[in-house]
Amino acid sequence: VQLVESGGGSVPVGGSLRLSCTISGYTHGVGVMAWFRQGPGKEREGVAALFTGGGNTYYADSVKGRFTISEDNAKNTVYLQMDSLKAGDTAIYYCAAGSPYGGDWNKDDSYTYWGRGTQVTVS
Repeated sequence: VQLVESGGGSVPVGGSLRLSCTISGYTHGVGVMAWFRQGPGKEREGVAALFTGGGNTYYADSVKGRFTISEDNAKNTVYLQMDSLKAGDTAIYYCAAGSPYGGDWNKDDSYTYWGRGTQVTVS
């Protein structure tokens, strides 16, 4: 399984970005997709997760109402729409995939597959 993120960049405070994560390979057993981020000097944290096939979505409190996770099954792609961006959202954003029975959505060890990350800078 390979995950490839795209869509990162630099935006002003209050701006928007949409991240994409395309999954390929043998995806049998993958039932949850998530976005994590790691800011400068911070630990990696869960941002949002989606149980694929129209399942539930989850968000960190810090992004609720501003970020939206969604999927396009035809494109094997998960998106993270980020609006009203703040300087504190600056981080490397990682896409993750795992079993729907893997554990808490916002814990690293609940996911088996990871992308290489994409930089988001808000200033």
